Amino acid sequence: MNGIGAPINRTDAWAKVSGAAHYTAEHQVEDLAHAVLVTSTIPSGRVVRIDDGAAREVPGLLLVMTPQNAMRLPQGTRDGKLQPPIGRRLTLLQEDEVYYNNQPIAVVVADTFEHAREAAARLKIEYERKEAVLDFEQARQKLHAPEKVLAEETDTKRGDLADGLLASSVRIDETYTTPIENHNPLETHATIAEWDGDKLTIHESTQYMKGVQRIVAAIFGIPPENVTAICPYTGGGFGSKGSIWSHGPLTAMAAKMLGRPVKLSLDRTQMFGPVGQRPNTEQRFRIGATEDGSILASSHDTIAYTSTIEGWIEPCGIMTRMMYESPNQETTHRLASMNLGTPTFMRAPGEASGSFALESAMDELAFQLDMDPLALRLKNYTEKDPGKDLPWSSKSLRQCYEIGAERFGWKDRRPQPRSMKQGNKLIGWGMATCTYPTNRSAGECSATLNADGTALFRSATQDLGTGTYTVMTQIAAHAIGLKVEQVRFELGDSTMPEAPVSGGSTTVASVGPAVQAAGHALRLKLTGIAAAAEGSPLFGATAEQVGVENGELYLLDQPARREAMAAIVARHGAPVEVTAKAEPGDEKKKYSMHAFGAVFVEVTVDEELGEIRVPRVVGVYGVGKLMNEKTGYSQLMGGIVWGIGLALLEETVIDKRNGRAVNGNLAEYHVPVNADVQGIDVQIVDEDDPHVNPLGAKGIGEIGITGVGAAIANAVFHATGKRVRDLPVTLDKVL
Repeated sequence: MNGIGAPINRTDAWAKVSGAAHYTAEHQVEDLAHAVLVTSTIPSGRVVRIDDGAAREVPGLLLVMTPQNAMRLPQGTRDGKLQPPIGRRLTLLQEDEVYYNNQPIAVVVADTFEHAREAAARLKIEYERKEAVLDFEQARQKLHAPEKVLAEETDTKRGDLADGLLASSVRIDETYTTPIENHNPLETHATIAEWDGDKLTIHESTQYMKGVQRIVAAIFGIPPENVTAICPYTGGGFGSKGSIWSHGPLTAMAAKMLGRPVKLSLDRTQMFGPVGQRPNTEQRFRIGATEDGSILASSHDTIAYTSTIEGWIEPCGIMTRMMYESPNQETTHRLASMNLGTPTFMRAPGEASGSFALESAMDELAFQLDMDPLALRLKNYTEKDPGKDLPWSSKSLRQCYEIGAERFGWKDRRPQPRSMKQGNKLIGWGMATCTYPTNRSAGECSATLNADGTALFRSATQDLGTGTYTVMTQIAAHAIGLKVEQVRFELGDSTMPEAPVSGGSTTVASVGPAVQAAGHALRLKLTGIAAAAEGSPLFGATAEQVGVENGELYLLDQPARREAMAAIVARHGAPVEVTAKAEPGDEKKKYSMHAFGAVFVEVTVDEELGEIRVPRVVGVYGVGKLMNEKTGYSQLMGGIVWGIGLALLEETVIDKRNGRAVNGNLAEYHVPVNADVQGIDVQIVDEDDPHVNPLGAKGIGEIGITGVGAAIANAVFHATGKRVRDLPVTLDKVL
């Protein structure tokens, strides 16, 4: 069994474990020079002077690129203002202004990395300092509204919130906060740039091959076809590599100035600021219900920080708009500008942080009503999207609740806080609802069948370690009618057919249908070639009369009349090639499309020390048709693990004196390790959704983290009786 859904091993597994898989910084390029990025040590001001006298004494130094000598970019891109989400407001040494600590202000290039690093350390930088806004409380005194929240309205309103709250028997009005969190994939960002005249080859660790091609071309004022972006493997992205950041074009600028290839890799501390992060949020949540638990009103007001150079919002209220019945509701989003790096997408942006507020408030409401938290959610279960007034394309949340509660043993939960103990450990059980929108963009794929019976499929998508190589191979094999071993899927090159960003859990839903369409088109073309050949057993047949089985085409009403596809190609005299495109229609005007899930968590809290552990998690999800059971379950488990980090560990601490991340490293920026993760039970509800895309697949990359933060905080309250509304939930907050 190796078709769609089968838990086959990763097709790229051997390349990774053997070292044959080359990540961006590992590509071998002749005459390669090595660059080091120099970043600011102040949060606001300008660079007055960079003295490189001592740096020039380092052997092998090739270039010190500063705002004073950097190549001038075309006027249209000189200010670095590029259209999000594929571009950001970049700092490309075209000006001397400093907007945040750790901002790129110079690039040092030498013959070796060691020489470049030594020369960079010798630079003497003189600044003119300006007043900086580094305190969120100060920043929030002057708020502004973003133009949009993703593609949706900034604020929404239905019914009359004041009347709904007034009519409620029980009301909750609380504020929940989440901290700044930083991406720390195993592979930091890296770039290799090589020019040949006015043509650029750029190796970039990215989530968007075509985005790199187009944005870099725009920056240099050259045609997109003059830029070739390459990235066969991305060592983790999670949102941070979905945009172009300053270091990529800066590397290309240095290579242009030197006339030789240049490589630049960010060090771990440079992951804090220059390449985005999840912003801190302050979320006021109000909710009111009748005594039987029917929600009459709710409001979700979000304030998040953004940089002083770009307005980027964490869309926390999106989930609230569609999750539960609430006839009277308002949601708002506001920004507070600070001298910090621009925030960006981070796994489940909005839903991860927003679900903490929503699902914590639901738990607080259930406690005030003396009602089971699961029963409250079922009481307010929606049969259509209340925000858009559209039916769901499919929704299996009720089954997720039922299966999750059964597997977890939820019926044995004692409702009162501090009522469950084991030795000196307080036991807490909490739960939350999970959701993530199902998104889709246009995608293209080429397919070629060779005379040896093997097929090659290509699309300019990317694999972030999530299993794209494997899943696309399965889809292709199923569509063309070959064994998985006979199919090769290639990606990671911008010269291949169009593919969208790997963000918003869209890759399978967008590229998968294009792969499927290419397989069907290739099969149809082979059928036409065979039907036109007098010597073929399929001579004269129409497409409707032909089936496929194990690499052979055959007549449906005469199965004995068949011909191997390889034989058709051999007789044809050349490989058979097709390119196909798949794109969404108007489905989203007719249906609201979301994946749903339920997560149940047990925590233990040491009564004396306050130490919190998570011995078991049960997550059940309705995500359409799963393409690969093994990689799919791994994705969902990874999301849950990150949810544990969100709840208990992750927090970027900013020094309010200078805007520097105090814990900008992996020694002090804590993420879950093996000892923090114990039992995780993931289950999938069998779900048929004919509307989301031709494969019926919903994205799974991000739903796994949603709800987990709230479920853990709810479990901690159940264990201790202390409600923690400020993430992360650390032992000092429960003692």
